[in-house]
Amino acid sequence: MDARTPLPVGKDARRTSLRLAGLRPVLGFFHRWVGLFIAGFLFVSGVTGAIISWDHELDDLLNPNLMHARAAGPAKPPLELAKVIEARDPRVQVTFIPLAPEPGEAYAFGVEAKRNPATGKLFTPGYNQVFIDPATGDELGRRNWGAAWPITRETFVSFLYVLHYTLHIPALWGIDRWGVWLMGVIAVLWTIDCFVGFYLTLPSRASAKTGKSFVSRWKPAWQIKTKASAYRINFDIHRAFGLWLWGVLFTVAFTAFSLNLYTEVFYPVLSKVSKTTPGPFELRAPAPLDQPIVAKKTYAEVIATAQVEAKKRGWTDPAGGAFYAPAYGVYGVTFHQPGGDHGAAGVGTPYLYYDGQTGLPAGERLPWVGTAADIFVQAQFPLHSGRILGLPGRILISFMGLVVAALSVTGVVIWWKKRQARVARRARA
Repeated sequence: MDARTPLPVGKDARRTSLRLAGLRPVLGFFHRWVGLFIAGFLFVSGVTGAIISWDHELDDLLNPNLMHARAAGPAKPPLELAKVIEARDPRVQVTFIPLAPEPGEAYAFGVEAKRNPATGKLFTPGYNQVFIDPATGDELGRRNWGAAWPITRETFVSFLYVLHYTLHIPALWGIDRWGVWLMGVIAVLWTIDCFVGFYLTLPSRASAKTGKSFVSRWKPAWQIKTKASAYRINFDIHRAFGLWLWGVLFTVAFTAFSLNLYTEVFYPVLSKVSKTTPGPFELRAPAPLDQPIVAKKTYAEVIATAQVEAKKRGWTDPAGGAFYAPAYGVYGVTFHQPGGDHGAAGVGTPYLYYDGQTGLPAGERLPWVGTAADIFVQAQFPLHSGRILGLPGRILISFMGLVVAALSVTGVVIWWKKRQARVARRARA
């Protein structure tokens, strides 16, 4: 070899540059058509996401008749009130009991339909939440949280919440997750498109011939020329907002995928590449819809066991709530101060899980405890909702919802203007 030995390296570099230059049109095609396909979905998710960041506050504002206690006085034991609810309507079982309500707030109990022994199917009570005045035990009202129709003041916030990640697509062929799966696929495409869009903002190979530095050539992509034409301003908004907020946009897109396709894709893949600690809902298969598992242990027994365990661990927060999942036969008890179950910073409250048949421990969920993969799993919803940062995070995510909607609109406008220009050129030709 002589002094020309390094030349193949230069040739390889030129070939790589040419390949990247040839890749740009392909990625541009992907960004254009995938962006058009997901734009409508992201617009709906963005607008609803901006609103439901304040779900608890909006519910209080719209439904004071349900959310606020009407009488003063000491609160009645919630376990007794749960029995009253089931006695009033034998078609339902209480599946969530609030144990630490906020001062002045009503008890919000969750209920699910029992199995009708005459038909073998579930009853259809038409509601899944019951609101009780803590002092008197009077029922303040009922509602069907997340109902698609009719949209009422009582169900408006929950309607938007479910619309955000399912579009209220109805069950087909006995499967009720079509909407969840669809929005999960949209999130996967969006996650990929985050990288594609970022790449397309980089200076092209042709711009290198100007002799300017890379930073100088990339700088316009981060700016909005307010004195330019309407189309240019629209284009700059689409590109600059996508760059400045890229990290948050990617986080929201990825966590949307992980939440919607958690059981089908996210957790199985994560378990293959990292060490995870499966909980009861990962270890157990759900029972058929019309065959809920009837618990042999009572709420009182499970809550007492959980309180003893919490005391052993030195926990100072009271039991904040308890639930029973009939599809899995699992009880859960969480510990937090009144109001600590919504909007608090971090990755959520601790849970202790118990088997509904034996009362034996079935697992636990401890914030910031476990393997790196466990903590990564814990962080998915808090990251997506912004609650990991408390109030500032919720404000950020609410703003990002509007940004996502704006990027969807500006992207469609860019495509439409370019299409009009192509049609005009063909007409002239």
